[in-house]
Amino acid sequence: MQNDPLSHGLWEKSAPPAPVTDALTQHLQADVVVIGGGFTGLSTALHLAQQGVRVVVLEAVEIGFGGSGRNVGLVNAGMWVMPDDLPAALGEVYGERLLTELGNGPSLVFDLIARHGIDCEARHEGTLHCAVGQAGLAELENRVMQWSARGAPVSLLSAERTAAMTGTEAYTGSLLDMRAGTIQPLAYVRGLAHAAIAAGASIHTASPVQDASYANSRWTVKTTGGSVSADWVVTATNAYTRGPWPQLRSELMMLPYFNLATAPLSAVQRAHILPGGQGIWDTQSVLTSLRADRAGRLVFGSVGALRGVGRDIHHAWGRRALARLFPELGKVRFEHQWYGNIGMTTDSLPRLHRLAPRAMSLSGYNGRGIAPGTVFGRMMAQYITGALPEQDLPLPVSDVRAHAFRGVKETFYEVGAGLSHLVSARR
Repeated sequence: MQNDPLSHGLWEKSAPPAPVTDALTQHLQADVVVIGGGFTGLSTALHLAQQGVRVVVLEAVEIGFGGSGRNVGLVNAGMWVMPDDLPAALGEVYGERLLTELGNGPSLVFDLIARHGIDCEARHEGTLHCAVGQAGLAELENRVMQWSARGAPVSLLSAERTAAMTGTEAYTGSLLDMRAGTIQPLAYVRGLAHAAIAAGASIHTASPVQDASYANSRWTVKTTGGSVSADWVVTATNAYTRGPWPQLRSELMMLPYFNLATAPLSAVQRAHILPGGQGIWDTQSVLTSLRADRAGRLVFGSVGALRGVGRDIHHAWGRRALARLFPELGKVRFEHQWYGNIGMTTDSLPRLHRLAPRAMSLSGYNGRGIAPGTVFGRMMAQYITGALPEQDLPLPVSDVRAHAFRGVKETFYEVGAGLSHLVSARR
C-alpha cells in the first residue's frame, strides 16, 4: 500500500483485491458515518447496512491500512489478561459479559467468512499458546483452569504433544484453544468491505476526516474533499487515529510489531512444522508468534519496528530464532517483511467512549483486534439501532484518560525489543 513494502508485506501480495472505492468529493446524507475502514468500522457498517441503515464509511488511506491489514492473523478468543482478571477490573457484570462476547468472537469471524464467501485463507483449527520454561507453563495452567471453569474448549498439552503439533521441542507445554484459528487479515478486512457494500453501505477511501461538528441533532463530518451529514458518528481508528478527537491517541501506547515471511516450505518440512495448521505464540515478555500461510510460508513475528538499525537487528534475530526452533530449515531466507503499531491501554482492556452526543468510539485492542473488532462492530450496530440497550453493553462507557509517560514507554519498548533481539537466540 502506498508503494511501501514494509507496511503490509506478504498480505498485500496475496490478498484478493479490495472493492473499488474513491475519495469523497460531495456532500452526502446518512444515518451513521463511520470513521475508519478496519475490522471495527467495517463490521459496524456491515451490520448496520443489513438492518437498512444508511451508513457511510470514511477511510483516510485504504481499506485495512492500519492494524487490520498488518497483523499476524491469529483469531483468538478473549483478551491478553487472565479471564478472572476481567471481572476484577470491570466488575462482575461487565467482566463476565465481555468474556462471553469475546470468547465467542472467533465464531462470529468464521461465520461471517462462511456467510459472505470471504476468501481469506481461513483455518478454524485452534491456536496454541506455547509455554517457555516452567514459569510459562504455570501461567498456561492457570489460564486453562480459568477458561475451563467457564466451559471453554481449552486444554493443556504436554511438552511431547506440543512438539508434535509445532515441530519443535522448545516449549514445555501449550494451551490449545479450539475456538480460535487463523486468517489472512488483509483479505478478511477487504472481504468485510465487499460484504458491507453489497449490503448497501458506502465506502470512501483517501478521505481523511478533518472536522466533525454537531448542531440541530445532526453531525457534519468533513473530509478534505467532501462532507457527510448523519445522526451518529462512530470512530474506529484505534492505533491509527488522526483528525477529530486527538485525545483518543493520548490513551494508547504504540507498540510496534513486525512480521517476516519465509519462502514456501517443502512438502516434507510442512508435514513436520505446524502440521495441523495452528498458529502459535509464546509466553515470553518479548513474545514471538508463528503461523503458516496457504502457500506454506512461515510468518514469524515479534515486538519491534523494521526501521533504522532495528531492521537489521530483527532480521538477524529472526533467522537465528527460526534456525534454533527448526534446524531442518537450514539458512533461512525471508521473502517479505512488514510492521505496524498495536494500541496498548494501561490495563490491556479495550475502551468504549461517548465523545459527544451520538458520537462513540472503540479502541485499545492490545494486539487482539480481529475477533474483538468484529464483535464490537456488531455491538455498535445493535446499540445504534436500539437492539442493545446501553445497560446491556459488554463494555462500560468510559472517559478518555491519557496514558501516563506514553512517549517514554513507546521509546523504551522499541529500544528494549531491539536490545532483546540483539542478544537472544544466539548459539
